[in-house]
Amino acid sequence: MPYILAFIPIFVAVDAIGNIPIFISLVEGTTKKQRGRIIRDSVTTATVVALLFTFVGKWILRFIGIEIADFQIAGGALLFFISVRLLLPTTSKGFLSPNHQRDIGVFPLGTPLITGPAVLTTTLMMVDTFGLAATFVALLINMIIVWVTLVRSDFFIKILGEGGLRAVSKIMYILLAAIGVMMVKRGVFGIIQGN
Repeated sequence: MPYILAFIPIFVAVDAIGNIPIFISLVEGTTKKQRGRIIRDSVTTATVVALLFTFVGKWILRFIGIEIADFQIAGGALLFFISVRLLLPTTSKGFLSPNHQRDIGVFPLGTPLITGPAVLTTTLMMVDTFGLAATFVALLINMIIVWVTLVRSDFFIKILGEGGLRAVSKIMYILLAAIGVMMVKRGVFGIIQGN
C-alpha cells in the first residue's frame, strides 16, 4: 500500500501524458536516431536528478536548518502555484525554448520538464511520509512510464488527440493543486504539534 500511495503523487507531479505535446514540438524535424538519443538523455537526466534529491535532499535541508514542516508548507504552496499557473488558459510551461539544441534531452526535457520543482518537492514528501524504499520504487516506475510515453508519443496523440491530452493534463494539474493544499495542511499541523 505505501508503494501505491507514494506512486500516485509522483505520477501526478511528473505528468508523463501531459508532457507529450511539448515533447513532440521540441523534437519536430529530428531523425528517429536523434529522437531516441533525446529520450534516453531526458529520462536519464530526470532520474538522476530526482534520485539525488531523494537521497540527499533531506540532509541538505537539515544542514541549512530547514525542518520538514517548513519544507512541506513551502513545497505545498509551490505545487499549488505551479498547478494554478498551468491551469490558466493564457499560460503554459513558458520556460521551454523551441530551439533544437544538442542537449535538449538534458534541458528542458530532463529538467525542469520531467523532473522539476513539483517532482522534487513531492518526492521529498513521499520519503518523509512513506519511506525511502517505497519512494525509490515509485520514482523508478514513474520514470519507466515516462520513457514508454515518450517512445510511444505518436500512439498517444492518435488515441487521445491533442484535445484529449490537454484534458488529461488539466485533470493532473487539479490533482497537483490538491496535493499542494494537503502538504501545506500537514506542514501547519506539524508546526503546531512541534510547539
